[in-house]
Amino acid sequence: MGSSTSSNLVLMMIMILLSCVLSSSNNVEVEGVEKSVPLKDGLSWQFYAKSCPNLEFIIREQLIKIFKDDIAQAAGLLRLHFHDCFVQGCDGSVLLDGSTSGPSEKNAPPNLTLRAKAFKIINDLRAIIHQKCGRVVSCSDITALAARDAVFLSGGPIYAVPLGRRDGLEFATLEVTLANLPPPTSSASAIVDQLATNQKLDPTDVVALSGGHTIGIAHCPSFGDRLYPNQDSTMDQNFAKKLKGVCPKKDTDAFTFQDILTPNIFDNKYYIDLMNRQGLFTSDQDLFTFSKTKEIVKSFAINQWLFFEKFVIAMTKMGQLNVLTGNQGEIRANCSVRNPQKTAFLASVVENGEIMTNF
Repeated sequence: MGSSTSSNLVLMMIMILLSCVLSSSNNVEVEGVEKSVPLKDGLSWQFYAKSCPNLEFIIREQLIKIFKDDIAQAAGLLRLHFHDCFVQGCDGSVLLDGSTSGPSEKNAPPNLTLRAKAFKIINDLRAIIHQKCGRVVSCSDITALAARDAVFLSGGPIYAVPLGRRDGLEFATLEVTLANLPPPTSSASAIVDQLATNQKLDPTDVVALSGGHTIGIAHCPSFGDRLYPNQDSTMDQNFAKKLKGVCPKKDTDAFTFQDILTPNIFDNKYYIDLMNRQGLFTSDQDLFTFSKTKEIVKSFAINQWLFFEKFVIAMTKMGQLNVLTGNQGEIRANCSVRNPQKTAFLASVVENGEIMTNF
């Protein structure tokens, strides 16, 4: 056995052991529940088994290194996947830079607080993967896998991700972006209705996906209306006092953690925050007021395993929204830029994870 092969095996064993250590104290095993969700045509649980068999190992290896230095990037990657899927589907369109045709999705107000580092991480992962496997893995699939590992490596559940997405050719307009990303000032009723209409998600899905706020930060302008000019009556007094210390004005350029109990751990404490009237956004706290979601919040606060199970199901549904597969879209050579027309035409066509043509 060559030294290179031996080194790879040793590294793989280290990674497996590290994943086990990370999961032993916080993670709950729910693997398998995602497969109760029907797969969209063109997606597969083993899409890259032949064309890039070490794909998931490559991504997790890199993210472990990144999160060791800055676990806050986990929330950025998870949010990036949300904002990609909710607007014209999981096609990597949120990753595209603007062009002469107009501003990109990145420039839309709801996306201005997406972490710049998250975009860089996805494109850096793309470069490593394409170097090792060739240009067969889409930026949208990399984003989906990075979001899953952001959850897992923060203490959340591990689950399989269906793969085979293709990258979109266009970014959404400002109007489409705004219509599909509910602002944090929205009521729970409005969000449940909107996501049921636009994304076919049910109230349990909505409450479970909102649990992504168990990690990450929020800036003062996104919740300042709950403090000024009059304090929201549904907010705990001591919590409000602390927030006013961080945000002395509604538009203060500052931020706070979204989950005050365990801000960098993916767990069910977000729902305990809501029951304690310590939800940050209107859209968060109202989940504990709205009749269709209140009991779901309670059940997740009591039972973390139940939250993880429903979160995995909701993520699997969301991750398949309006996906492009087969010969649709493209596999971008750079996640932030659409392939030049000639390059796109000559690019490898991937079907079921195998290279069919390669000019």
